[in-house]
Amino acid sequence: MDLETLKKEVLSCKKCPLYETKTNYVVGEGNKNAKIMLIGEAPGYNEDQTGRPFCGAAGKVLDELLNSIEIAREEVYITNILKCRPPGNRDPKPEEVKACSPYLDRQIEIIKPKIICSLGNHATSYVFKKFGLNDKLSGISKLHGQVFEVSTLFGKIKIIPLYHPAVATYNANMLNTLKEDFKVLKEL
Repeated sequence: MDLETLKKEVLSCKKCPLYETKTNYVVGEGNKNAKIMLIGEAPGYNEDQTGRPFCGAAGKVLDELLNSIEIAREEVYITNILKCRPPGNRDPKPEEVKACSPYLDRQIEIIKPKIICSLGNHATSYVFKKFGLNDKLSGISKLHGQVFEVSTLFGKIKIIPLYHPAVATYNANMLNTLKEDFKVLKEL
């Protein structure tokens, strides 16, 4: 399977009720050979309007963070656990994650990233459970910027939990913390 085939499958998905309220599916975008994959929780308003991940205020912060470590957005792959926006940007429900996460799992299998950055608590929780790091799981405020290594069928993956870029849109002081955490990415 390739990303194009997977995208077609997502674009006809009706596995949970979110497809009824979304404007666009937001599958993901970026380099299909990316070494770095960034995973958020779900599309927001701007993403729902455009069909592109991280294109609103949080996306601007993400671009700034990538620029700060001299990595172009085109070099990475960006996606979310959910491919449809939850109404009012509410948290994803467990059944929505269960319905949608197989798409993310296949994106990971296709791209085979060397580094996965989970953005925020929901993404970190999913990624940690997927890769058997349940015993390490705690809030993002404790985990952010740390590097966890796991072995998979396609080699070792480094998992780096990060604050969601949106946090800097609510609290400008967090931008420096995010920049410090992104330096870990540059070192790897």
